[in-house]
Amino acid sequence: MGCATTAHYGLPIHPVTDERACVSRATLADVARLAGVSPSTASLTFSGSGPVSAATRERVLNAARELGFSGPDPLARSLRRGSTGVVGVIVGGDLAGNFRDPVAVRTLDGIADALGAHDVGMLLIRASETGGGADLTRRAAMDAAIIAAAISGESSIVTALRERGLGVVTMEPNHEGTSYISIDDRAGMKTLAKQVLELGHERFALVTLPWAPGAGYGPRTDLSMDASTFSFTANRVNGVLDAGVKPTSVYVTKGSLVEEGFEAAKALLSAPERPTVIMAMSDLLAAGVLLAARELGISVPGGLSVTGFDGVDLSWLAPDIITSVQQPYTRKGQLAGEAAVELVKGGAPRSVELECWPRPGTTLAQAART
Repeated sequence: MGCATTAHYGLPIHPVTDERACVSRATLADVARLAGVSPSTASLTFSGSGPVSAATRERVLNAARELGFSGPDPLARSLRRGSTGVVGVIVGGDLAGNFRDPVAVRTLDGIADALGAHDVGMLLIRASETGGGADLTRRAAMDAAIIAAAISGESSIVTALRERGLGVVTMEPNHEGTSYISIDDRAGMKTLAKQVLELGHERFALVTLPWAPGAGYGPRTDLSMDASTFSFTANRVNGVLDAGVKPTSVYVTKGSLVEEGFEAAKALLSAPERPTVIMAMSDLLAAGVLLAARELGISVPGGLSVTGFDGVDLSWLAPDIITSVQQPYTRKGQLAGEAAVELVKGGAPRSVELECWPRPGTTLAQAART
């Protein structure tokens, strides 16, 4: 009966049928002995961290194949080095929701690109405002963490990271003593709102992202904000207000989802005096608004203008292209990954704010006269 084996380092390991081999696996010392080299030379062959001639490397790998040796245990190696070669990435909500959001996916792509360039792995940890993910954060093997979720500084996850003394990179919101990678979404939204004003719009409706933990959803009349308000919501709403816009109606959603934008638009467009423009705080929300307008027979932008935020490619909305604000989501992820690697190497925390800019589209026009 054969033994189960796993391939490492590109070595095709075949099942070993000798019963003694099943009881006692080959070791690095066995490989070195068969190859006629020292154990240290065999170790350098597998780690790739030292000068080993091509001929010696071939002898070591041939010996490993013959003995069914798949390489040193990576966990044991990490324990010896005092590092894991892994950075934890903390995301909010369920993974299905994250992977439906192109901004979240491309931000994660940027993180993975930056970490992969340094041969560092990524561990996804789900977080929630009720403390979900805290236990895993306390015990997971990782060298640093990137918080890509909107969690407060009092969260048990943040507490767990501080207790462990790990380097932390935050994206939304900032936490004291961390590297902070952010976007200037307030300025970007202000620029877009000014453009909307110049087109003669007066009846503005806002479709926002979640307001604050426990704040509720649906129509909202109170636009006051405090420390509990999610930073992405505060920044984008304040950007609109900075431009001099006085919203006639505001609808708070549960998150950046097409169906949330659809439901918000159905409510806003059923009002006796409907808005001439709906400014959504994400492109997915704006897509939902656009679909609701289509269902109601309202032309866009002739009868209703729609704007978003993020600048993602939603080709399934063709021929419409949402007029939006472009954020550099992939670059944001790359900088977060690079900042995490710097912290692992002993570097100091740093802050970077990236610019956002208008992304032209087909869904904004002169205010419709009704």
